[in-house]
Amino acid sequence: MTMKEKEILLRLVEAEIGRLPLDDTEPRGLYAPIRYILEDGGKRIRPLLCLMGADVYGGEPEKALPAAVAVEVFHNFTLLHDDIMDKAELRRGRPAVHLKWGESGAILSGDAMLILAYRILQNGTPVYGAGKLPGLLEVFNRAAMEVCQGQQYDMDFETCDRPVTRDEYIGMIRLKTSVLLAAALEMGAVVGGASDAERRSLYDFGVNLGLAFQIQDDLLDTYGDAETFGKKIGGDIAAGKKTFLHIAAMEKASAPQRDAILAPGDIGEKLPRVRAVYDALGVREAAETAIAEYFGLALEALRRAHPQAGRLAVLEEYAYSLMKRNK
Repeated sequence: MTMKEKEILLRLVEAEIGRLPLDDTEPRGLYAPIRYILEDGGKRIRPLLCLMGADVYGGEPEKALPAAVAVEVFHNFTLLHDDIMDKAELRRGRPAVHLKWGESGAILSGDAMLILAYRILQNGTPVYGAGKLPGLLEVFNRAAMEVCQGQQYDMDFETCDRPVTRDEYIGMIRLKTSVLLAAALEMGAVVGGASDAERRSLYDFGVNLGLAFQIQDDLLDTYGDAETFGKKIGGDIAAGKKTFLHIAAMEKASAPQRDAILAPGDIGEKLPRVRAVYDALGVREAAETAIAEYFGLALEALRRAHPQAGRLAVLEEYAYSLMKRNK
């Protein structure tokens, strides 16, 4: 598969999402928010990884399409609820669902999305075969629960009265972000008929790619461009989130620097103040080093995932493209 063929897979995903029965289904107040958050789905990273994972082993990525869309619906469900919890105003450059339909409506539509994800996965049984469904559900259920665990740790870190360690943070983002990327790949591998060892290697690739991706997201939230990032820059700093950058800074900061990081203020004043401390402490460079390290581990795992390196070329190329993003 070439990267050009990747665009074909993307069109398959978009078409399948477009066919979901959301537009004329009643009550409209339940389904309209679902269509809204799905119709501007960003890069569709998870479903593409799922299809690519299937292609590595079986050469028939279309058979993983229901699993890929189920993962994407679940992912967007988590974003919908995350935006409520974080009081986020924008998602992909547009007003968040809870601002358009209210928090209660957004919560209910999110619940419906979770159920819809399972329905899509189950309804794909004729495509990938009944024998594959138990394995797919095992991977999906494990990841779904771990994402919830990661979200709870994230909320706990916001209110805890002690410093969060770097290891604790990596553990949290592994659950909140990485495992779903890894599960998407593994579900594709299940459809493709991969061995247990191959599935584990592809999963490890996804976990480490997800860690690099999330630390990069932390970096973009502080140093990115608002127009391309799709949400306000400095949101993590405004919310007092203990991101990789925050934790790396607190590990090295002097007392006055810690005070500058923790002091309240509106974002227009707080962002440049905190960013100045980060610059003085080399936090940006520390984040870039961590990104490179986890990305290197991801590539090592990928190269164990199949004896024929050529079968892995598109995944490796796609992984590199994710690390060159600015949003």
